[in-house]
Amino acid sequence: MGAAASGFRARVRAQKTSRCRASKMNTIITISKREFTAYFTTPIAYVYLVTFLALINWLFFRGFFLMGQADLRSFFAITPWIFLFFVPAVAMGKWAEERKQGTLELLFTLPIRDRDLIFGKFFGSLGLIVAALLFTLPIALTAELLGNLDWGPVIGGYVGLTFLGGAFLAIGLAISSLTENQIIAFIGGVLACFVLYFLGSPLFSWGSGLIAQAMQYASLATHFESIERGVLDTRDIFYYLSVIGLALFANVKVLESWARK
Repeated sequence: MGAAASGFRARVRAQKTSRCRASKMNTIITISKREFTAYFTTPIAYVYLVTFLALINWLFFRGFFLMGQADLRSFFAITPWIFLFFVPAVAMGKWAEERKQGTLELLFTLPIRDRDLIFGKFFGSLGLIVAALLFTLPIALTAELLGNLDWGPVIGGYVGLTFLGGAFLAIGLAISSLTENQIIAFIGGVLACFVLYFLGSPLFSWGSGLIAQAMQYASLATHFESIERGVLDTRDIFYYLSVIGLALFANVKVLESWARK
């Protein structure tokens, strides 16, 4: 009898935990949808997308026909540079504008956990970045029509750009939560992403041996180049998820400090 009652209580707790997790996931999905659609209710998304696509197409095709090679190596070399400015621009106003307008205090009064709000904003903004990448697929199709394109590195490159964009976005959101000035948030996001991307390169290479290896491993570029080759190594994926997780965790802590004020 006691064992049966204990088993029943365990099932009830498991059901409550499952419903709680489903509720939290539904909250994150709802916020993500609202954040994503909010971009398209104003000219912001269209300005971002048109500017991004114009730059990437111009920079890619001006050298594509001169090289005479049907590959996207130059595309995957150019896009991280554009992401360095494009992604912080997407993230800069997410928290800075909330603080400037005084709506951040209102958000704290809602029955939503800070982390759910942060995840919702993150995935909503990531949706815009993924949409921008999807709009570049005609570039790959053009290369396929003009030659025999190797789709393995292409798929790996797009996966790598998605992870890289997510890392830049999480860092940008963390920087945005520190200030109410969007320009400062943008500049800070660009600088932080720039340093972390080129860490371990000759530009930021200090020391030798283990220090140099550690800096190279900590570089976003190192892991992007690994994925870009078409090999999905779990170490690279774990690295990107760790960077995103740490940046979002920092975002949570900043918001919690504001909530206590």
